[in-house]
Amino acid sequence: MSGYVGILVSDPWLQNQFTQVELRSLKTHFMSIRRESGKLTLRDMASRMSRLKVVGENLTEEDRASCIQDLYQNLDEEVDFEFFLKVYLKLHAHASARTGSVAKNSSAFLKTATTTLLHTISESEKASYVAHINNYLGEDDFLKKYLPIDPSTNDLFEIAKDGVLLCKLINVAVAGTIDERAINTKRILNPWERNENHTLCLNSAKAIGCTVVNIGTQDFIEGRRHLVLGLISQIIKIQLLADLNLKKTPQLLELVGDSKDVEELMSLPPEKILLRWMNFLLKKAGYKKIVTNFSSDVKDAEAYAHLLNVLAPEYSNPSTLTVKDPLTRAKLVLEHADRMGCKRYLTAKDIVEGSPNLNLAFVAHIFQHRNGLSTQTKQISFLETLPDDAQISREERAFRFWMNSLGNSTYIDNVFEDLRNGWLLLETLDKVSPGIVNWKVANKPPIKLPFRKVENCNQVVKIGKQLKFSLVNIAGNDIVQGNKKLILAYLWQLMRCNILQLLKNLRFHSHGKEITDVDILRWANTQVSNSGTQSRMNSFKDKSLSDGIFFLELLSAVQPRAVNWSLVTKGVADDEKKMNATYIISIARKLGCSIFLLPEDLTEVNQKMILTLTASIMYWYLKQPVDQDKPSGTSDSETISNSTLDDSASESSIEENGNL
Repeated sequence: MSGYVGILVSDPWLQNQFTQVELRSLKTHFMSIRRESGKLTLRDMASRMSRLKVVGENLTEEDRASCIQDLYQNLDEEVDFEFFLKVYLKLHAHASARTGSVAKNSSAFLKTATTTLLHTISESEKASYVAHINNYLGEDDFLKKYLPIDPSTNDLFEIAKDGVLLCKLINVAVAGTIDERAINTKRILNPWERNENHTLCLNSAKAIGCTVVNIGTQDFIEGRRHLVLGLISQIIKIQLLADLNLKKTPQLLELVGDSKDVEELMSLPPEKILLRWMNFLLKKAGYKKIVTNFSSDVKDAEAYAHLLNVLAPEYSNPSTLTVKDPLTRAKLVLEHADRMGCKRYLTAKDIVEGSPNLNLAFVAHIFQHRNGLSTQTKQISFLETLPDDAQISREERAFRFWMNSLGNSTYIDNVFEDLRNGWLLLETLDKVSPGIVNWKVANKPPIKLPFRKVENCNQVVKIGKQLKFSLVNIAGNDIVQGNKKLILAYLWQLMRCNILQLLKNLRFHSHGKEITDVDILRWANTQVSNSGTQSRMNSFKDKSLSDGIFFLELLSAVQPRAVNWSLVTKGVADDEKKMNATYIISIARKLGCSIFLLPEDLTEVNQKMILTLTASIMYWYLKQPVDQDKPSGTSDSETISNSTLDDSASESSIEENGNL
């Protein structure tokens, strides 16, 4: 097994039960469950394993719950990934023994247990997402000839094969992420154009926070339904949760008391804020239970009945709370939502079956339509007194999405909170420089003792010094305490180290010479100069870069077909600069650059993000086959030799993804 898998599974016995591909598939499923509810307990597992083949198909939820109760005493025990695998294997053995398909505990069973475990899809989810796409993209000039999609067919996956629909859906979720001028929208695309759209889609999805570790362009071409639907689910979820922050919805301040509570609220992931909002209103309604997830806690529909009664009492039906049958109650709840004019894409059956994705979407729709919070000016003015550093916010976002793109064991919602125990920093360091972490002395979450967190973070600082980071006056405890400036300073050096390491591994300098910022700058200027233009970048903070012309010329130099110059502005006025910046980012992603900057980083000439963009273009260019047609007059001899990829460049998962 690779070091990557070894981090996920330290138990040698478990390592022998699964292939690396199977472990990654199971890890993806486990992470999606964790993201939905924040944590996973044994009590939750019966309802959360319905999507897994064999276990989900051959055992009912009651069967799974009964089996788990027989095997374990403390059902409130939190489940980590290894525990999840052990429970999965026991349930699989139980299902196989019942069907008589495979001998219990045989090694053959263990090896084949997960071959196709995630290849089933939920027809309810597909129907829901199709309805969402029809609603939001039905009037799109290009897509309207293909929409509405019939949810009872597989047309969704056929239409998604050219990449246009997914690119457009990303822009619905986070407006302006993709410059639509960069999307190839001919009626019939050749394979090269289709691949460009898929590459643009995947790199843009990463840049808005989707996890796409196990998805490649070939998966779209082959129409692998579970992967396509999984990506669509993530994109729609990002759209539905977009308003769950204090900037978009300052009324959320009503949920908290003093400034400390506000800081805690600001650090929560959107799903947690949605749960807090729901419980806040349920408490007003006199509902006694606490809702902790969007699955088992809402299956009886009672929480929904109370929630809608508070938000829209004028449409309430007294029968909703008196009926005994959960399915009947769920139907009444949906009728209530319809009378409110609230869009909903789930059925009563989805509610009682505890579908976490669809229930989350339902509650998010309710919040968007009517949140029931006051608009007290006192609260809004209090929010204005809180520090708002746009630069810190943008950098935190870039580093967070970059780390999430590496496929760490846990999704990061806030770097200032989620990195404080040091574990995810150690995982990232191990990906940037494989083997550098001493896992024998690392403490794996959950970590209850504070000094164990400090031990992890001390190792993080120690490794940083090994990698020659500038860490003056930074100690492990600063990370544990969530010191924002010091954490950002460390993450920038870690991201930059990754960039330089990737470039070094391409071995374009003889004898593996270390790459410097100066090398990257010189390379970019050489490419532009050799293409016959006069533009020049004096440094990564050169203010003349704000118009975007230099980067458009660089992109055109490395791939002459990349830039449509008829779409480029002069870059004089601010709106022209932003148009160019958006176009540059989309073209770079379309080529294959995995970048996490925003148009503002270009127009304001953010030195750090300018460096990452330049290095990412350089990395993409140097990875191309040696015999690829290059612009006439191009010579890399001043800074590079056109050698083939170093063998080591394909060994780590980061290098395979080309994440910069």
